[in-house]
Amino acid sequence: MSTPVLRVDDLTVAFGGEPVVGGVSFEVAPGECFAIVGESGSGKSVTARTLLGLAGDGADVAATTLELQGKSVLGNRDRDWRRVRGRQVGFVLQDALVSLDPLRTVGREIGETLRLHRVGSRARRRERVLELLATVGVPEPELRARQLPHELSGGQRQRALIASAIALDPPLLIADEPTTALDVTVQAQILELLAAMKDRGTGLVLISHDLSVVSRLADRVAVMRHGRFVEQGSVADVLTAPSHPYTRTLLDAVPATHRKGSRLSGAPSADMDPTPVDQPRDEVLVAAEHLVKRFRGPDGVERTAVDDVSFTIGVGETLGIVGESGSGKTTTAQLVLALLAPDEGTVRLRSAPWSEATEAQRRPRRRQISVIYQDPLGSFDPRWTVRRIVEDAVPPETHRGDVARRQRAAALLADVGLAEEHLDRRPLLLSGGQRQRVAIARALAPGPALIVCDEPVSALDVTIQAQVLDLLADLQRRLGLSYLFISHDLGVVHHVADRVLVMRDGRIVESGSAADIFANPRDPYTRALVASVPRPAPQPILGGPS
Repeated sequence: MSTPVLRVDDLTVAFGGEPVVGGVSFEVAPGECFAIVGESGSGKSVTARTLLGLAGDGADVAATTLELQGKSVLGNRDRDWRRVRGRQVGFVLQDALVSLDPLRTVGREIGETLRLHRVGSRARRRERVLELLATVGVPEPELRARQLPHELSGGQRQRALIASAIALDPPLLIADEPTTALDVTVQAQILELLAAMKDRGTGLVLISHDLSVVSRLADRVAVMRHGRFVEQGSVADVLTAPSHPYTRTLLDAVPATHRKGSRLSGAPSADMDPTPVDQPRDEVLVAAEHLVKRFRGPDGVERTAVDDVSFTIGVGETLGIVGESGSGKTTTAQLVLALLAPDEGTVRLRSAPWSEATEAQRRPRRRQISVIYQDPLGSFDPRWTVRRIVEDAVPPETHRGDVARRQRAAALLADVGLAEEHLDRRPLLLSGGQRQRVAIARALAPGPALIVCDEPVSALDVTIQAQVLDLLADLQRRLGLSYLFISHDLGVVHHVADRVLVMRDGRIVESGSAADIFANPRDPYTRALVASVPRPAPQPILGGPS
């Protein structure tokens, strides 16, 4: 038997005397993938970071055994860990939106690992950076290497992080949510890349809330709750015949395991006004006609991000947009929000000019459209309390005075399932699910007719994702809201959308009802998207009765 690339016995991590990881034991053999799944706050990311000496200041780490390639790292100092990271262990961080240096080009970011470990000449390092970008599926590597992170899509940033982690071909790779921001085709490409690394003998520790990804890549899986493994075994045993109730709860929250439109969280509908708003869906709220948007890149070449895109959104309807990173989904949303002006085409809101109006003309109507961003933490001012974040979006003419505005903010938090005590907290002290609920409360504050949801659940674990999707459905029924729902997760879009647009290279390649698109895709690209979705055996991801 070969020596495990990682061996962990009775690992505990505590902060201020409070344990967050307790008694965790596992090992990873060369060419094996060991996955850890669980909700936010379960301790899985702390476990991953501890394996690289990154548990954080004030962490009290203890273990009977903590070995990398048969060598104990329990006594490692900072300089010892710096020699380990990158060469012996690669690490894919969870949050690609903030993990890259915003002032350094992507090429320099990836090349930093090579430079620190003194690999090759400057010219050879540059060649290696381009090879890595191509390997992880970043289009136009020469261009992307010269760009800053904010000039790349979320999926492209995530791929750049993966490229940095595998630059030195380490024997162990720890991947914390490595496919969270990726569309299904790129996700499939990354999973194939990780599988190829496994075949070459690389050991993998996969941290993920996506049970479909786990089922496709992992050999063994541990289910973590409150810092401990509640169940551990082969993927086939744990995902098809779970023995612990918590594991069954995780599996039950996956959209693919439910009929379209049914509740995902297992909780009853929120305690709101039970009377739904009855609005005719044939009434058009937003009409986009022949939208075109072009951008000039750092190489001076003009590229078309949105190319002759037309659609409508009805009152009370959910329109989903799916497609790969860079397909034009988010740019289309920005045109609807009038954050960008189209080079050609128009957007009309309730039959009145929207994109063609001046900002002064739009300002009184802006409250009709709100947005929920992919990264709520990045969209909040970290110095503000939840109260200020929500109150800032409340129109001053509708709620005058501190008391009225606080009452409105408290009512909005109640609508999204948060208590009034959260008003005085700051975003960093909230969980990921709580932050997303605050983002929804902020979006509701102006009393919008349309909410643009740009990857609103992509960073959430399956149980919190289920709660947020149920919440959005409850709010839509009660308030008659319309949603423009953008997501790379086809299972989520299939569950929530009435109609779907499939975008590629800035154009709509297919559109129709969600049932038709997913059950009988006509365009080869749509068929490729559906085929690329990881499927947690034995249940199907898409299709079936609606």
